[in-house]
This record gives sequence, structure tokens and C-alpha cells, in this order.
Amino acid sequence: MKKIFTLLSLFGAFNVFAAGTLINGAGATFPEPIYTKWFAEFKKVEPGTSINYQGIGSGGGIKQLTAGTVDFAASDTPMNVEENKAVKIPVLHVPTVIGAVVVTYNLKLEKPLKLSAEVVAAIFSGKINKWNDEKLIKLNPGINFPKLPIVVATRADGSGTTAVFSDYLSQVSPDWKGQAGKTVDWFRGSVAAKGNAGVAGLVQQAEGAIGYIELVYALQNKLAFAQIQNKKGEYIEANLKSVSAAAGGNVVKDMVKNDFKLSITNSEASGAYPISSFTWLLINETMPKEKGFQIVKMLNWCLGNTGQDMAASLNFAPLPKELREAVLIKVKGLKLN
Repeated sequence: MKKIFTLLSLFGAFNVFAAGTLINGAGATFPEPIYTKWFAEFKKVEPGTSINYQGIGSGGGIKQLTAGTVDFAASDTPMNVEENKAVKIPVLHVPTVIGAVVVTYNLKLEKPLKLSAEVVAAIFSGKINKWNDEKLIKLNPGINFPKLPIVVATRADGSGTTAVFSDYLSQVSPDWKGQAGKTVDWFRGSVAAKGNAGVAGLVQQAEGAIGYIELVYALQNKLAFAQIQNKKGEYIEANLKSVSAAAGGNVVKDMVKNDFKLSITNSEASGAYPISSFTWLLINETMPKEKGFQIVKMLNWCLGNTGQDMAASLNFAPLPKELREAVLIKVKGLKLN
């Protein structure tokens, strides 16, 4: 009897395991901290559903979604024309939170670094290559800059963070026109790493280094980051308030008109941090019934009050309520076979 009971127990446990749903996703490292939190908390709500997310960069996520090897992807920039043509099933862009790309640096300075759009563009094109450059000194009175070379750290992989940052550069500098994208031909002498964590690591390792990473990674690694001059001429620190300001005005209406695909870099709003961006989950508009049902439940949970409140705790700005409502109406229209 004991053996029979044990076998029955194991058989029952196997059935419970087999009945569970595994959903695989991959893509951007920019929102990875909040997605990791969300998917772990969602499992407490839906114990039978496990969501496996791999932060491999926006470009990698889109390639895997196109190949059909993941159930959803994540990107910090909308899919371009070529990427949309390559997918077999139309893709819904679901904005999830708003984040910021910061210019982080490894220097001990008397006060926070201030950078104009012109100077940011010049540093990341290699035209300003010393910390005691006259343009930096002029922008930052009271700071004694060291006589150190500037080591520029960039992304080695196809990256949504790069797309956001280069989109900003292309808007503020004639030298960067037409160069925005997930990959950029950086100048010779720059160094590169995979993922936001990789770039943060490069900056940490070398005094005089500067790089671009998502705000959360700078805060987690206790890295300094610059105040960036916005379109109004204000020097703005990236935080929840300044990132949210970039999504003000007519942004929600414009998002709805454009199927939720919109750049908010170099915002004209007062108080807005100029390198802010939405980040998106990319969902096939037609999905298998079982997985699709759980993905829809997950999206409703992430865009609900509980999920959005968690975003703020990790220094991502929640979506405006009107935008969430419009997105969830679209989510209801997803087809489950």
C-alpha cells in the first residue's frame, strides 16, 4: 500500500507540473530589473505559470521573436520597417514603463557634472577626448577637472538603450543625423561591452570612463551620472519626476495615434529629462490559446495598479493612466487560437 500511495503521489505531482505553462521571453536589458520583479510576483498570483525572461538586448529579442523561439520580446525602441517585414505574425507594441538613459562617469568631482547636448555629442564622437577640455570647464565652473583622457564605454550588442541614446544624439547634433539605431559605428578608441550591466562594469573599472546606461543600473552600482541640458536650456537630473515630465503634453494622444510607437527623447516640456523613453513588450497579435491567455493575464497585471506601483519603486516611471487604458483595450483584441 505504501508503494502504491507513493507512486500515486508522484503521478499526481507530475500531472500538476505538466499542467503548468512556461512562457519564454527575451530582449532589452533596459527594463530587465522591473521585468524580473514583475514576473516573479506574477507567479505568486498565477502559480501554474512561469515566465522565463533573458536580457540579451533588444536586437537579440526581436530576432528570437522573428524566429519563433520565444513567446514575446522586449525592446526600448519600436521595430523598424525591415523588422516588421521579417515577422510572420503582426506584432503589437505594448508600452510598459518609462525609463531614462543616463550618461554615467567615473570621476571624483566637487559637484555633479553638467553636460550640454553639444558636449555629449562631441564626447561620444571622440571630438572631446580630455576631461580638462575648455568646453567642459566652461559648463562646470567650480570643478577642477583632472588631466585624464576620456574613455568612452558603449554597447557591443544590438541594443535598445543604444537606439534611445543615438536617437537623442541624432536630434541634437548634425554630426549624428541618420546614425540612430540599435547598433552604432562608434569611433576608434571607444570600448564596448554587452548589456547595461556590462557598460556599467566598464565605467566602474576605469577612472575617467564615461558611458550610457539605464538609470537603474547607475543607481544599483552607485555610479555618478550627469545632469543633461534639455531643449528648454535646463540642466536636468534623471529621476521619476523628470522622466514623467517627458511623457506629458500630447504624448498620450500621439502614442494612441501611432499604435503606441513614439520617441520622447529631446522633449520640449519644461523639467523633462531629455534622454527618456518608453520601453515595449512585443507580442504576436495571434497566439496559441493556452500561452496567449496567460500572456494577456500577465499584461493586465503588469499594467494594473499593482504592477505600475512596483515600477516606481525601481525608479521606472509608471505609464499615464489614460495610456494604460488605451493599451489594455488593444490587448483585449489579441487573437487566441
